[in-house]
Amino acid sequence: MQINTNSEKIKDILTRRVEAVVERDSLEKRLASGKKLRIKHGIDPTGPKIHLGRAVQFWKLREFQKVGHQIVLIIGDFTAQIGDASDKTSMRKPLSEKEIKENMRGYKTQIGKILDIKKTEIHYNSEWLGKLAIKDLMRLSGIFTAQQLIQRRNFKERWEHGNPIGLIELNYPLFQGYDSVAIEADVEIGGTDQTFNLLAGRRIQEYFKTNPLFCFGGKQKFYAKEVQDIITLKMLNGLDGRKMSTSWGNIIAIVDEPADMYGKIMSMRDEMILEYFDLCANVPLKDVEEIRDSLKSGMANPRDIKARLAKEIVGLYYGNSKAEKTEKEFENVFRDKELPSEIKEIEIKEIEISILDLLVRAGLIESKAEAKRLVLQKGVKINGEVQNDWQKIIKIKSGIIIQSGKRNFAKIK
Repeated sequence: MQINTNSEKIKDILTRRVEAVVERDSLEKRLASGKKLRIKHGIDPTGPKIHLGRAVQFWKLREFQKVGHQIVLIIGDFTAQIGDASDKTSMRKPLSEKEIKENMRGYKTQIGKILDIKKTEIHYNSEWLGKLAIKDLMRLSGIFTAQQLIQRRNFKERWEHGNPIGLIELNYPLFQGYDSVAIEADVEIGGTDQTFNLLAGRRIQEYFKTNPLFCFGGKQKFYAKEVQDIITLKMLNGLDGRKMSTSWGNIIAIVDEPADMYGKIMSMRDEMILEYFDLCANVPLKDVEEIRDSLKSGMANPRDIKARLAKEIVGLYYGNSKAEKTEKEFENVFRDKELPSEIKEIEIKEIEISILDLLVRAGLIESKAEAKRLVLQKGVKINGEVQNDWQKIIKIKSGIIIQSGKRNFAKIK
């Protein structure tokens, strides 16, 4: 595939949703040269679902892929055992190998909603990091000082507040940086919270240009490529106003059911609309500006704009036909107070069952503790009647409709 070197296209790639570029002049020349670049991005399998915040970076990768560059995706099965501390105010719980394998089981399918997987080069960083010897880690550690690592914003804040900083956490940027050496990255893309780690990649690449590379296969060599340029992208806030993060549970996943995805977007605060249009919906910037003006002038109803946003995002991941159907279902349920046209059916063999067990068995709630909280919050209905007794015993009959929250329904066969 011939590389697209159109200057306007390059400008758009380096502007839309972009926070910063290091080094812009270098990267503009590379993109204009017609050379096929290796565009690196890493993702740690800290949870089983990829959320819209992560998707911002995958859509940028798609832009590079569509103009002909090689996307190199690194799934951090090794680094996930440490956990990136970039945005964390406390030490994170290390994941086991079993948890990591379970989390990344569906990653390729999810990423395939955005990237052309057949044209994407995929690696697991245990391929090389799992082979590092202690002396190799010592050499990597020697490239940085303790002050440089601890002066990172979140580490500095932890230090000042007397909160612990794990030694293992300090290794994370070294490993991510070495990933760039291993796959010979020309460009690395990440969120603004990743800036330190991305710059570490440049520094480690530069180090190995004048020092022999680790001895793999009995041979040593120098790093022969230019250091990577960097693109940092704007961060997406989650439903609670903090950065969208699997750890915080404030996410909209790209594999959420269409109705759930649509409903979450409709429930967000009005002030988040423009951010989500800019970062999550593939609409032209001029449309975003028009939406901004209409909201500012009061000419548009925020609810109508959110409905458009929800439809746009559901359409990206499930197609326009499904988005239109989801929109109609939402209006039926929330405006006209009708039941969804499609409700999943469940089979309960018992004659009687506790309301908490029923909610869990129906797949509407993950735990009885969560079910109890929802009942006490008057968030559960049986046949349209609000339930407020968490100890209630339900007599099972065919056709009973169970509702959890505003969007989740189940029907007993």
